Amino acid sequence: MAESSDAAPLERDVAAVEPAPAGGPREGESSPPEARSGMDSSPAKILVVEDHTATRRFLADNLLADGYELFEAASAADGRHRIETDFPDLAIVDLGLPDGDGLDLLRAVRETDRISSRIDPDLPVMLLTGRASELDRVRGFRNGADDYLVKPFSYPELVGRIDALLRRSRRRPNLGRLRVGQLEVDPLSRRVLVRGQPVSLSKKEFALLRALAAEPTRVFTREELLRGVWGFRTIGVTRTLDSHAFRLRKKLNAAGDGFVINVWGVGYRLVDGRVE
Repeated sequence: MAESSDAAPLERDVAAVEPAPAGGPREGESSPPEARSGMDSSPAKILVVEDHTATRRFLADNLLADGYELFEAASAADGRHRIETDFPDLAIVDLGLPDGDGLDLLRAVRETDRISSRIDPDLPVMLLTGRASELDRVRGFRNGADDYLVKPFSYPELVGRIDALLRRSRRRPNLGRLRVGQLEVDPLSRRVLVRGQPVSLSKKEFALLRALAAEPTRVFTREELLRGVWGFRTIGVTRTLDSHAFRLRKKLNAAGDGFVINVWGVGYRLVDGRVE
């Protein structure tokens, strides 16, 4: 259930922090340096998952004014959908949501399948909540929270914590598009292009391709692929990998290209290419 104690603390906080004027930073200030992400200086994308409307709007208005790109969600289900479709750089999540606990959403992010899912399991997540006990904090961090901030909060402190999380997250391996010759793979949107034309793949076909594209100069053994893509714990006699590789090769090679290579007696690889 939503935390009914949030409304009053927010009023005090709004009174203490003058909202930034729409369309730019406050007078005399520049946008926070971490509001920009990547080499193209595009705004960092922040998702706010908060069912208390006043709190959500306060955060959205001020973060937008400070140069971030904002997405909003009022429930755990909507928050998960936003993570899967908008690919935020950071999520701010309330614990008390109308359709469940924010920890459920946090666990769903952390436990996702890195290979086949549209969710980045390493997405930075800050919990912003009225639950101030030590036990609640410990639970948050044990479930994978990167930061924990208690309401009522200071907006400048919130921005400082956001900046720190974004700086740390940019030291993670790049999860951007993978390119092997004329083949492009977007791990988050699950979009595949061959010579600029989209290719429709099943979930497991995409998972196999993503695994191979991560290191196109390396031969992946059958055992590695069956464990990593299908989750097999023991490797018996199965044609699952071969049948999926055959269909994947057929779809990718429609224009006459050759991408998926069967290394006899070992496993599979992609043709040599540079990974971006």
